[in-house]
Amino acid sequence: MKKSNFLPIAILVFGVGILLVIVIYPLLGRGGGNLDAFAQCLTDKGAVMYGAEWCSHCQEQKRAFGSSFKNISYIECPEYAQLCIERGVEAFPTWILADGKKLVGRQELEELSLESGCALPE
Repeated sequence: MKKSNFLPIAILVFGVGILLVIVIYPLLGRGGGNLDAFAQCLTDKGAVMYGAEWCSHCQEQKRAFGSSFKNISYIECPEYAQLCIERGVEAFPTWILADGKKLVGRQELEELSLESGCALPE
């Protein structure tokens, strides 16, 4: 292969690889694991995520759970503005735990596990 052809091909292969990671990884959830039990545990323990559809950090948080997000107790604040105001939600996403503790901003799953006592799958 000519040296002049190598760079464009390498860039193309790298770009396709990055695109696959960006598109496929969120669909797999946490390394392909199922987070249904973890998400359900958060809900069972009273954790609620407050957010907005237009919020990019909220979308990232939802993608971290993959299809298991359906088990998360979630409030769409623009739709339920008064409730969010009453709960003191000032930024998105905000997680409020059963004891009233607020976790503001996108949370790593490990942090949610630590704060809630809900075990992440291995």
